[in-house]
Amino acid sequence: MYNMTFEELNGDYSQERMDSVAKALEEVLTSALPQGCITVGVYEAAKSLNVDPDNVVLCILATDDEDVQDVALQIHFTLIQAFCCENDINILRVNNTRRLAEILGGGSGKQSGGEPMDLHCVLVTSPHSTLWKDPALSKVNRFCRESRCMDQWVPIINLPER
Repeated sequence: MYNMTFEELNGDYSQERMDSVAKALEEVLTSALPQGCITVGVYEAAKSLNVDPDNVVLCILATDDEDVQDVALQIHFTLIQAFCCENDINILRVNNTRRLAEILGGGSGKQSGGEPMDLHCVLVTSPHSTLWKDPALSKVNRFCRESRCMDQWVPIINLPER
């Protein structure tokens, strides 16, 4: 059991805690990628959520500063967030799509065919073959639960540059 500090109870996470969660998120993504447990793209994620929501263990919504003005993207985010909340899927917002591209695409941010990846929505699914007991995923999920207890339904994580 994790004991929260007064600052965390008020919704002010320490920088050390936020860095720890960001590192855990990076570990989750790097371990899920070779297992084929990553769905990238708003439309692909919506299809996956519609087909098998019970298999999704984490939803990541990523934006940069210029994406805030994209009304269509914000509508997609609202719908995805509502679906995830209704189906008890943990959600995180990430504000560094370039770093996310480095983690998922080796830095190029391109798919195998040369097309740019739509990193605005990334789903992490559980492999069907085994029950996935990843300590990093447990840490991220605990952070999401604690954030919801503080009425922060979609906590924001900054992925630090490497």
